[in-house]
Amino acid sequence: MGISFTVLSSGSTGNVTVVRNEDTTLMIDAGLSAKRIDELLKEREVSGEEIDGILVTHEHSDHIKGLGAMARKYNLPIYANEKTWGALDGSIGKIAPENRIIMASGEIRDFRSLRVESFGISHDAAEPVGYCFYDGNDKLSVATDLGYMSDKVKQVISDSDVMVLEANHDISMLRMGRYPWNIKRRILGDMGHLSNDAAGEVMSELLSGKTKRAYLAHLSRDHNMMDLAKMTVRAGMEDRGCFYKDHEFKLCDTYYDRPTPWDKVSES
Repeated sequence: MGISFTVLSSGSTGNVTVVRNEDTTLMIDAGLSAKRIDELLKEREVSGEEIDGILVTHEHSDHIKGLGAMARKYNLPIYANEKTWGALDGSIGKIAPENRIIMASGEIRDFRSLRVESFGISHDAAEPVGYCFYDGNDKLSVATDLGYMSDKVKQVISDSDVMVLEANHDISMLRMGRYPWNIKRRILGDMGHLSNDAAGEVMSELLSGKTKRAYLAHLSRDHNMMDLAKMTVRAGMEDRGCFYKDHEFKLCDTYYDRPTPWDKVSES
């Protein structure tokens, strides 16, 4: 079966992704209400009872809004590093002790036949992480909410078949936007969010013959548009000599209000 995934929701209003293989189904973050997550799961023909656990990237509300409710409703284990657990305490309600599981940043853990690797990223949270998923030759990487991509992160997510990569904002739109300057400075900083331009630079370095698709994620509703993000990322790649054809590599959409179709990682 290999790895399949759907991005149920992506953006500043809430982030939820589901990754599965033949014997394991995991959720990355739970940044919407439990009711809304259940609705989106139903759209992709998944029930909460099928989820084997929730992996947490960091403690910001758009990633944990429904975390406690989902864990209690379906008796789900939550996996997060120790500093993130410290930041979560008091914000997600009571969690059964057996469901409070520490997964250290940089740890590799097997969930039956699905292997998961956690890696540290740069963001203004306690100890934020991204995740890579492995099953046989399949590799899926999820990297959002990072102010910049370090060489170490590039090394970890290189040779992915599919990436879910942040393209949060258009720099000009953000600078001219309605946010106060201190918020703009945070977003633009090394512990903020990856811009369209930065995503294009990253993709030009990471695109390999194995990489077939990149989903642009966590787009700002105020300071970005999907068509603009894809155009900027594509231009950035081509400016650096990285040319491709649509049948060989695709930039794909994510949405804040609806899930992406199930995508099988190994399919071209």
